[in-house]
Amino acid sequence: MKIKILGTESLGVRGLSCFVETKSHKILIDPGIALGYIRHKLLPHPFQIAIDERIQKKIIDRWQKATDIIISHFHGDHTPLVDANPYQLNIKRVDGLNPNVRIWTKDASHLSPVEKKRAESLSLILKKDFISGEGKKQGEVTFSKSMPHGEAFNNLETVMMTKIKEDDVFVHAPDIQLLNNESISQILYWQPNIVLAGGPPLYLSKLSKDQVERAWYNAIKLSQKVDTLILDHHLMRSYEGVRWLKRLSSETERKIICGADFMKKPKMLLEAKRESLYKDMPVPERWHEAYAEGEVNTDYYWNLAKKLYKHLSLNDYYND
Repeated sequence: MKIKILGTESLGVRGLSCFVETKSHKILIDPGIALGYIRHKLLPHPFQIAIDERIQKKIIDRWQKATDIIISHFHGDHTPLVDANPYQLNIKRVDGLNPNVRIWTKDASHLSPVEKKRAESLSLILKKDFISGEGKKQGEVTFSKSMPHGEAFNNLETVMMTKIKEDDVFVHAPDIQLLNNESISQILYWQPNIVLAGGPPLYLSKLSKDQVERAWYNAIKLSQKVDTLILDHHLMRSYEGVRWLKRLSSETERKIICGADFMKKPKMLLEAKRESLYKDMPVPERWHEAYAEGEVNTDYYWNLAKKLYKHLSLNDYYND
């Protein structure tokens, strides 16, 4: 089994997309991407957008190669969209590229009103019926039932986790935030040796002390049974997330890493770094409007970043 994490916060964008190759399947999971639209009162920096463009190309390439595509839920950082903003993957970019691919999703009965609308519009454009995966096993792939998106209490948003078993047992557990015991129990029941999961959103002030402690406890619980625990997504939207992960790994003495570590690349926490990006590489007024209209591109900022951040080796950073 080959696992490649394509786009997540430690690699510079919002999402938890990955591509898993087995002997018989090529599985693209959560082929979406986003940038925090407003962070620190700032729109995405053009260098962030340059990274976004490159990861979108990776996702599109894997879309063409996939035998199966799995969409865990229909949030804009996990699925292409019909009404994508300039920093998300527009469904038009993959329409017609792989007409025979199977697309697995949550059951329609567990979609929120917004998700249902998005799913219907995507299905219409792709001219393809989505397959309900919830609770099913299809060859080497097994799907969970709907699990809470973060905290279970008073939360109508849900996600679908995926297990892929070949020589390894890999679990993709997006947006669980380590806050719900049921999702942790399901992962442990599957007995994986590699887990890619969304960690807690420590950057949000509304996250309570009790929730942070619960996420910590559940991370320890997983780490004791999993050889490689990859925690990313919401967790890596702040430097506090990096410190939390490092402390967790140190105290447990287990392999607990982020997506960039797994891919053996330097961490690229651009969302947490947005304010300093604007200081290092100033952006003229109305640049974003011009970009949305196709009047400017990101080349200047990509080349400037290569000079400023030589330690990142950007020419090689997003190559396979």
